[in-house]
Amino acid sequence: MKFLSTGATLKQLQWLIWIAVLLIIFFSYLPEDGLYQAGAWSVFIVVFNAIIIYGNIKFLFPRFYETGRKTTYVILAIIFVVSVGLARGFLMTFLYNKYFAVKPETITKGTIFNFMIAGFLTYLLSFIFRIAIAYFALKQQSEKILAQKSQAELNLLKSQVQPHFLFNTLNNIYYEAYREAPRTAKLIERLSDIMRYFVDESPKEEVSLSTEVQFLENYIALEKIRIRHEIELNFIKDCNADLRIPPMLFMTFVENIFKHGIDKSSSKNKIDISLVQKDGYLLFETRNQVHEKPGTNEPNGFGIENLRKRLTLLYGTNFELNINSPGNYFNAFLKVPVA
Repeated sequence: MKFLSTGATLKQLQWLIWIAVLLIIFFSYLPEDGLYQAGAWSVFIVVFNAIIIYGNIKFLFPRFYETGRKTTYVILAIIFVVSVGLARGFLMTFLYNKYFAVKPETITKGTIFNFMIAGFLTYLLSFIFRIAIAYFALKQQSEKILAQKSQAELNLLKSQVQPHFLFNTLNNIYYEAYREAPRTAKLIERLSDIMRYFVDESPKEEVSLSTEVQFLENYIALEKIRIRHEIELNFIKDCNADLRIPPMLFMTFVENIFKHGIDKSSSKNKIDISLVQKDGYLLFETRNQVHEKPGTNEPNGFGIENLRKRLTLLYGTNFELNINSPGNYFNAFLKVPVA
């Protein structure tokens, strides 16, 4: 409803509804009762109906029914409706006899019964009124959430200006460096690709396997420049590059290798990485020598534990994650299903 989305509150909407009801009652009484009597009855009926409706939805229903005291609610609701109905009947009769009647009228059992029936009908109407209020409140809240979402998306676009500015700057540096030092330029290009992956790809639910492998290779290339001696690296890739997988699925293992599985002073660092597709599963395995104390590859560290929790959320129990340290080596194995 456009009315609610243009700044009008739910309270203002209710006022408009009551004014509309008052006008309907007024014009229904006007032909027979005249201007003053029709006006008086309109205000009188609207006020008593509002007392019953709001007395139920604002006080009785939330304080007794919604808190589990249903029997108490039923008893109090009957007493409330009967009391308001009787008060309405006696007061209307009094005002009629005092200001409008040519011949005073007496209150009969039939009159009392009619007023009580009117009160119970209004009481039933209060539930429809309550549902309508809840609907429009929910609609207003939904529009507010959509507005906040749009603002968040706008802020995200604004926040992406700086990273992309940095990417463009790195590209310019790459072209400058390429003239003098092609190897340095290639490393700058890899760094730019890694940063672009973090900004553009990692927030996605799934990325292509080729994108994930390229990210790992870029990371490995940048890690290798911090090591004095050449690393013997064997990376086997036997899988469909177009497969879709959650991002950053293998990064924990590769990161652990360079954190704990490399001796920077040694010329005998060997790393084996395997990524194989078999029988509807991806098998990712790493193997490296242990140069530090046993267990320094974090078999029970935060990285592995967080990965295990994430895999449980993604695949339930349909995965395998094994960590072991046979002899002087550290092995990590991951098996996940692919479509």
